[in-house]
Amino acid sequence: MRLPRIIQGGMGAAVSDWRLAKAVSLTGQLGVVSGTALDTVFARRLQAGDLGGHMRRALEAFPLREMAERIWERYFIDGGKPEDQPFRGVPLMSLVPSAPHLELIVAANFAEVFLAKEQHQGLVGINYLEKIQLPTLPSLFGAMLAGVNCVIMGAGIPRAIPGVLDQLAVGQAVELPIHVVDAAPGQKFVTRFDPAAFFGGDAPRLERPSFFGIVSSAPLASMLARKSTGKVDGFILEGPTAGGHNAPPRGAMQLDERGEPIYGERDAVDFDALRAIGLPFWIAGSVASPAGLRESLAEGAVGIQVGTVFAFCEESGIAPDLKARVLERFFSDDAEAPVVRTDPLASPTGFPFKVLPLKGTMPTVEVVANRTRLCDLGYLREAYLQSDGELGYRCPAESVEQYVKKGGVAEKAQGRLCVCNGLIATIGLGQTRRDGYRELPLVTSGDAIEGIRQFLAPGASSYSASDVVAGLFGLEIATAGT
Repeated sequence: MRLPRIIQGGMGAAVSDWRLAKAVSLTGQLGVVSGTALDTVFARRLQAGDLGGHMRRALEAFPLREMAERIWERYFIDGGKPEDQPFRGVPLMSLVPSAPHLELIVAANFAEVFLAKEQHQGLVGINYLEKIQLPTLPSLFGAMLAGVNCVIMGAGIPRAIPGVLDQLAVGQAVELPIHVVDAAPGQKFVTRFDPAAFFGGDAPRLERPSFFGIVSSAPLASMLARKSTGKVDGFILEGPTAGGHNAPPRGAMQLDERGEPIYGERDAVDFDALRAIGLPFWIAGSVASPAGLRESLAEGAVGIQVGTVFAFCEESGIAPDLKARVLERFFSDDAEAPVVRTDPLASPTGFPFKVLPLKGTMPTVEVVANRTRLCDLGYLREAYLQSDGELGYRCPAESVEQYVKKGGVAEKAQGRLCVCNGLIATIGLGQTRRDGYRELPLVTSGDAIEGIRQFLAPGASSYSASDVVAGLFGLEIATAGT
């Protein structure tokens, strides 16, 4: 794969959707779709009426026609569901998913990559979280069916994924070890996927995509390169100022006066050690400027990964009204930029998580207080071993009573937000509850959100993905918002 100067970050649940990835890819850089919760996103797009017919077009290209029709019949609502009615749910992921759920996962990942790659030859990648393990195998297969060029994964050390890509490319059955709390030493739990069984015959031979691991340090990059089950093709070095989940500080976590994690000298990157690994790398986190690109190249990087400024461009998946509220803060040089907070408790994963507090969004005190805690999407649940030897699933963002009943510690549930529902609400597909409550957005952003200003042309109220790419290369932005 040709190595791009700019990698567009895989953000949120469909913030980095197929439209954004396609727009970036058409500029000659690496456009990336988010692989998080695509089964739910796809099902809700269908229930919202499939505006533009894009999901239908992707399903028509899916190689298993009868399967595609079953998904369409199960979820599509002509004209869209009534606004006051809930979306029909998809099954919560488990170690052995049902056949209909497996079909949905594969098709949803296929569709997102297919649409991003449609009618051009540019590069498209997909981003997954190591923390979300259960849907990973069918998700990878669906993306590879659509010809994804690159798989990017972070939020953990995904040592098994390069070998999985090798096996899927030649049609072999694959398995992935699953982390299970309270499992005995040596006790192994795996999730499995067999392409031949899925196809009901011979599995197709697929192109093996490149694999880039997201890491926070040179030692982690070195370990991933040495101990992975297959070839690692490069790294994205993501610092603690990047949006979304951040790696925790090394050592015991200490908080500053704002209650945010303190990063120190131990968290500084050893670029000499990183270069010595001998693999390409990109730098992410507060580098979205021509100077940031130049400085990254000077450190030996191939280029940069950029998230926040793409998240608020015209093609991103963030709901238009929410995007406009954020951009209004940057129309003039003297406007005050919103303050991003690194919350050590918000995410059920236990990783620090960036939140952008805005009135009427999830991080505010009144919203959290008024929301009934429940876990009905389950992507960030952890598997645990029950007393009967069977697997159970729990999430520190669910009802504290339920979490404790399942063996969780009450203190670990304090301050947790439902990241799953919040991120999906951010793209305008939030659930409407039967009692009338509507899930509210959870907006995340990198610390350097003020960098948006450089991409807004005088008098413009928006900017495009191509404006971002041009601006990063130091070209004049003269047509933003047109």
